Amino acid sequence: MPQSVRKAAPRKYDPAREEERRDLLQSLSHTRTLINQAYGGFNNANDSDLIESYVFEINALQARYNYLLRRVKEMEGTT
Repeated sequence: MPQSVRKAAPRKYDPAREEERRDLLQSLSHTRTLINQAYGGFNNANDSDLIESYVFEINALQARYNYLLRRVKEMEGTT
């Protein structure tokens, strides 16, 4: 039996939406770089206060990264 296949309606180009998506992707990349730098500092830290500050920084950056990633996925899932 042949199955009918529905084609998705083509998305209209929205310059403002595309710019927002580009900004989100750029922020994701920048945040990923900051996370890597924080891990580098954490790995080289010897003082317990400094180690603790890197833990907080890494957690904050990961929360920001997760937020940005979720926003990108939401944009890609909507028309």
